Amino acid sequence: MLSGAKKAIGTLRGRAVLACAVAAAGFVAVAASHAATAAAAGILKVRMGGDAVQTRVVIDLDHATTGKLVADGAADGRAILLLGDVSAADGQQGVGQGLVKRWVVDQAGGAARLQMELAPAARIKRRFLLPPADGIDHYRYVVDVAAAPSDVKLTKAAPPALATPALRTAFLPAKPPPMLSMKRTIVIDAGHGGHDPGARGAQGFEKDINLAAALALKARLERGGRYKVVLTRDADVYIPLADRVRVAQRAGADLFISLHSDSGPAADVHGASVYTLSDKASLRAAKFVRREDWFMKASLTGDRGVRDILFDLTQRATKNRSASFAETLVGRIEGRAPLLRRSHRDAGFMVLLAPEVPAVLLEMGFLSNATDEAMLSDPAQRGRLMGAVADSIDDYFAETTRLAAR
Repeated sequence: MLSGAKKAIGTLRGRAVLACAVAAAGFVAVAASHAATAAAAGILKVRMGGDAVQTRVVIDLDHATTGKLVADGAADGRAILLLGDVSAADGQQGVGQGLVKRWVVDQAGGAARLQMELAPAARIKRRFLLPPADGIDHYRYVVDVAAAPSDVKLTKAAPPALATPALRTAFLPAKPPPMLSMKRTIVIDAGHGGHDPGARGAQGFEKDINLAAALALKARLERGGRYKVVLTRDADVYIPLADRVRVAQRAGADLFISLHSDSGPAADVHGASVYTLSDKASLRAAKFVRREDWFMKASLTGDRGVRDILFDLTQRATKNRSASFAETLVGRIEGRAPLLRRSHRDAGFMVLLAPEVPAVLLEMGFLSNATDEAMLSDPAQRGRLMGAVADSIDDYFAETTRLAAR
């Protein structure tokens, strides 16, 4: 009898442990499912309605989100709202209505960023999320913009004297709010520098060739007026690798390109190659989550298994964008400069670790190869290579940018 009872108890305990394991696995699976859905969330459309007293902005979404108000518009007429875990990679913009003069939606790390240029003295009054209901199958984030009460009264009871130019000027803001911009921010990193010379060729050091290439690419990109270009260094100085990543993050970079020149044991090895972040190195990117990234910091707390799943999902979109640009870059370089046989590679380079910034490292050629070094040392040939890089940037954003028809 006692032996049978012990067996029964052992069986029950085994079933309980199995049930707990199944429940835990189910929890992780459900968490992963929800996180995957959230990571895939995107903006469907931006709609507006209202007048000069109150204007409602409705952002149609394919999933729920949490909003963070950065600026309500009261200070300088620019309102900024971040929607966490929402994709706006395509970009949208349009003219406004009522109190909203115009608006822009773009990607800011792992969030969609709505910027609005408001009428004088207008500000965001309230905002809230509406779930699907009454025949509407998607979520809606609602933002109400209202004029200050004093401005409304002044408009309704303005005396005739206000028609004079001098008095009208007195009611205008001293400085108009800055115009919104759809310029993409490109951060160019010239590898090595200062006491770190990099590879050495017959004619010089890698650090000098990298900087010359970075300056040429910056000039080429700025010529068209479509980009804001930031350099991690513009002189022969050493910048720690982690600081280069921080430069891209502080700039809100849409793309990060690190320029290098390779070296190999055999003099006949030559050609360019492009690196993106490897899967093995992905979790090291957690150290670069910024203090203000509330939606990413939330992914790094709690149960480790769920945490790793959430962070991986958050970073996956960035890695996909990096890979997409890398393929475009390889396609543009081909025919203008030699390429290694396996031209798109992955690695755990620290400069690729920013979890919210698409990034590539371009090895422009081998300084250990006489032909490659001659090409990279010649301003004209180096300029043609940077022209190919610039063209790939144009191609990349042409594919991912869509202007909303208003």
